[in-house]
Amino acid sequence: MDCHLVLEQTQTLIMTPELRQAITILQLGALELAQYIEQQIMENPVLELEDTEETEESSLAASAPTENQVPTENEERVLEPEWLDYFDDSSDIGYVRSRDDDDRPSFEAFVSAAPTLQDHLLLQLHVLPLSEERLAIGEYLIGNIDDNGYLHCDLGETAAIFGTSHREVMKVLELIQGFDPPGVGARSIEECLLIQLRPFSGPVADLAREIVLRYLEDLGNNKYKRIAENLGVTVLDVQGAADLIRTLDPKPGRWFGGRERTRYIIPDVTVRKVGGEYVVIMNDSAFPRLFISPYYKRLLASGCSETAVGADAKKFIENKIHSALWFLKSIEQRRLTLYRVVETMVHLQRDFFDRGLKYLRPMTLRQVASVVGVHESTVSRAVANKFVQTPHGVFELRFFFASGVETQDGGLSSESIKKMIQDLVSREDPREPLSDQAIANVLNSKGIPVCRRTVAKYRQEVGILPSRLRKRY
Repeated sequence: MDCHLVLEQTQTLIMTPELRQAITILQLGALELAQYIEQQIMENPVLELEDTEETEESSLAASAPTENQVPTENEERVLEPEWLDYFDDSSDIGYVRSRDDDDRPSFEAFVSAAPTLQDHLLLQLHVLPLSEERLAIGEYLIGNIDDNGYLHCDLGETAAIFGTSHREVMKVLELIQGFDPPGVGARSIEECLLIQLRPFSGPVADLAREIVLRYLEDLGNNKYKRIAENLGVTVLDVQGAADLIRTLDPKPGRWFGGRERTRYIIPDVTVRKVGGEYVVIMNDSAFPRLFISPYYKRLLASGCSETAVGADAKKFIENKIHSALWFLKSIEQRRLTLYRVVETMVHLQRDFFDRGLKYLRPMTLRQVASVVGVHESTVSRAVANKFVQTPHGVFELRFFFASGVETQDGGLSSESIKKMIQDLVSREDPREPLSDQAIANVLNSKGIPVCRRTVAKYRQEVGILPSRLRKRY
């Protein structure tokens, strides 16, 4: 066997910090990008927010940077005297707090958070003329109520903590159970419903209480006949009591701001119909625009001393400007990619934008990627964590990449079929509700080939009960 050298030319992709940052930025939604920009401003002193009062020189347009924008090492620059003060051993270049910052009111002073259930209950507790002991017990109990409104602590242990009787703790709990929202402070779902039934009187309310105490599981399974036989009443009586019970809230605290942070949605893109055509509008106002600080540009242009400190400063500024230019380029690339992806989606989903949810068609990442001319993974990152505002509401971009079934007209997405199932159920006779097979037969007659199991799956996903639980008498 002969051994010899072979010269080959190959291409490999190196994951540079700039490329890694570009991928990260592409995946960020509007809110996350705004936070990321704020972080970069703190870390990179050459980045500044755009100010409408600045001159034309202060603004670095959002255009992508070119190679000649990156300063070369051959240019001679001189540091201004005050710049040298930042380069002693104990200093760090970055965001320097203004002396006036401490005198300014904090941003949090102007932000109001939604009151939590605990805040709401404590407010009601503190307006009552209670002794210090009862007030302390009440605060302790409220602190052990979860965001759904249920109490999670043992009354005996609570009594031992405060050195009082079980009866005294129970009296305080009864006060809390009379607070708004009705049903709060319960220790079980039965107690929660019974608290909410207190204002009601009459035979229907009495029957509802009996059902809650003894037959709540049968009620959930729609076993009206069994309940009626056991209680010696008619099925219609049970149905009337069940209707009353359904007006109650098994989770009375869920409508308040919980301990978890609220997730806010800001559409990254808006699709609007103008003159018969759909226009894609980027939401550039969701995050601040940036430019390179003119101070640092003048600093580099003015020349640099030959001292060791000057060389370090020169290299530092060059690196920061290079990093900032790549950062701005990545933001602009994200904007361009997202625009082209949404523009393609509008073209492929024209029926949805014209006629609504029922006309959403199956669409894959590969379809969009082939039109845009990028890899599927790029489209996947571009639509991640992003929302679009359409004439039919605000949707997550991933919502449009739905599976579906082929039809004579080209195909329907799973979301369209779910909407059809909802429409069929809303029009059914409640005394003879449609079974999954009956719904499948109706859809098949319309040229939509789905089986019973597919209907059952979609029905469960939209929260529709099976036919036996939808039946009324």
